[in-house]
Amino acid sequence: MLTVEELIACGLETGEASKIAEAVNRILETQSPTASWYEISRYILTPHHPFALHQLLYETTYANFDRAAYGPPPAWFPTNEDITAANITRLMAELHIKTYSEFHAWSVANRDTFWQMMIDVLDVKTTSTNTDAQQGATGIATNLSTLNIVESCFSAPPDVIAIVTQRENDEELARFTYHELELLTNRVANGLVEIGIEPGDAVAVDMPMSAESVAIYLGIVKAGCAVVGIADSFAPDEIATRLRIGNAKAIFTQDYINRAGKRLPLYEKVIAANAPKAIVFRTACKLNLAIEKPCEDDDGVARIQRQDDMTWDDFLSDTDTFTAVPCHPDAHTNILFSSGTTGEPKAIPWTHTTPIKCAADAYLHHDIHINDVLVWHTNLGWMMGPWLIYASLINKATIALYDGVPTGRDFGVFVQNAKVSMLGVVPTLVRAWKNTECMHGLDWRAIRAFSSTGECSNPEEMLYLMSLAGYKPVIEYCGGTEIGGGYVTGTRVQPAAPSTFTTPALGSDFLLYDDHGNPSDNGEVFIVPPSLGLSTSLLNADHDEVYFAGTPRPDLRRHGDAIERLGKRFENEPRFAGIKYRVHGRVDDTMNLSGIKVSSAEIEEVLNVVDGIQETAAVAVSPEDGGPSRLVIYTVLIAPESGGPAKQEVHDTLQVALSQHLNPLFRIHDVVIVDALPRTASNKVMRRLLR
Repeated sequence: MLTVEELIACGLETGEASKIAEAVNRILETQSPTASWYEISRYILTPHHPFALHQLLYETTYANFDRAAYGPPPAWFPTNEDITAANITRLMAELHIKTYSEFHAWSVANRDTFWQMMIDVLDVKTTSTNTDAQQGATGIATNLSTLNIVESCFSAPPDVIAIVTQRENDEELARFTYHELELLTNRVANGLVEIGIEPGDAVAVDMPMSAESVAIYLGIVKAGCAVVGIADSFAPDEIATRLRIGNAKAIFTQDYINRAGKRLPLYEKVIAANAPKAIVFRTACKLNLAIEKPCEDDDGVARIQRQDDMTWDDFLSDTDTFTAVPCHPDAHTNILFSSGTTGEPKAIPWTHTTPIKCAADAYLHHDIHINDVLVWHTNLGWMMGPWLIYASLINKATIALYDGVPTGRDFGVFVQNAKVSMLGVVPTLVRAWKNTECMHGLDWRAIRAFSSTGECSNPEEMLYLMSLAGYKPVIEYCGGTEIGGGYVTGTRVQPAAPSTFTTPALGSDFLLYDDHGNPSDNGEVFIVPPSLGLSTSLLNADHDEVYFAGTPRPDLRRHGDAIERLGKRFENEPRFAGIKYRVHGRVDDTMNLSGIKVSSAEIEEVLNVVDGIQETAAVAVSPEDGGPSRLVIYTVLIAPESGGPAKQEVHDTLQVALSQHLNPLFRIHDVVIVDALPRTASNKVMRRLLR
């Protein structure tokens, strides 16, 4: 039984505490835990209540919940209206399938049929069609012959809003229709042709997510070229590496990035990377796609610092019509980078079929409908940047872009004013919101779902996130660049427990094995091909060696995550019952830091050349209470005198090197100074012992 004193301790006044205690106790006495929470979360708790109250009522309600049988207790349940309106339910009805488990089983047993169904449902445009289905490089047979996936991004009516955006410290929202976005996309494609870029060439983009960078991305692909995606936070050395591996013929960038009142140079970093011809966008430009020259303040021209570079205005073609270049389905559209077992990142090509996986996951698992508004604070160097473009536009929805820092209340106000319906996060961001309480009291009623990816999440923080919108589900979404989306996730037709997955992605499946190669409920995940989205090649490594060598079965594909299978079912809705899963991070030496995959080798390559450092070992350590991994650097000093430098001095020196030469978003949680690193007989560092 709850007491009034407990509620007062959560921050309530005596009168309100008495009313809530009486109502909650009455509910708990007469209903099951899940039925009780359904009523409490919908009719008693509000986003204006302190989170301490939400947490107390959740824990009290589920104090005797049978976690052994059912896994973590759900914090959100779909209503009958949610289920009836869901895209998944509609497809199940068309297929005469009664339960979700049967639907997933059907999608795996009939993969060619499933993916052709998604191509038809998403209205993917083709320039020519096979009479008989033909198998592509992914192993999925479809009727695709030639296409350009960008044509499928403009199926919405021309006057529908394609992008809504806002700059930091600017109260006005800017909106751009599908028609305006398509015109600018065409001007970019024509501009590429005019400067001599040919189909099959690669063109880099090192810019924040903006209306212009979206049009640039689409224009490059529409011209039959491939985008080399580079995160705008990377240091010159890392930019140079990606330009070299991707063989970029040109690069789009901008002069500065404005963040939290600071002006951060970007064009200068591109020059320092010895980049090819740069097209430079002026940060101060007003966003107005409808006029011929979008720059309005000053002379609207970026200051060019190299002879062959050119401004955005000089590059942009006056011709706003362009016929998309027809391409083979397996032709490259995007070169993205993920960590490898060496210091050099893996270069993973996306093709014209990879976006179908992005859009299908959004349609099915995030339940995206026409006119939904999607935001994910991301960039074009991380797979979620291209994912956001395709997931939104192919589904005729709206992309919401905030040009600023997402950790403060201004971002939350943008989410409120843009009426965002799907808000994507990385867990680190949610932690920042929770610690500062900066989102308290905002009106996020338009949100239908959250989605979380990039790191392992913490249940308490995900419960907090759900509470901000009056309890909406968090669709946990785990996958990778080499998958084009997720392999384990959730749905809006199944109850959602914080930090818990409910299903393998539709059209795909996976198995779990322990360290001895035996099937397990808690072990390493291996994906069962084929599926659209799965990579088939790497530019700088042996694809089969990376993903298939040494797997428990020759038909299984390695991914590297550790997963635990939890409770068998939810107790309240048998028709949409699902097995629960929790992801426990990486089993190899790859880690996720600030939502970015990076290998230990990449970090050590930077830190091992710091003065006074003999060698280092970088490991990711999971906090005891769950949540994102923390970076710990084990360090061997060179002939330390009198005990060597202070630990804090070593920490600060290594942090500066990491920020300058790899990525300033990577933060060192702790430094451990040791005499030597543990090694195997073959001289490999035993990082698992360090963890």
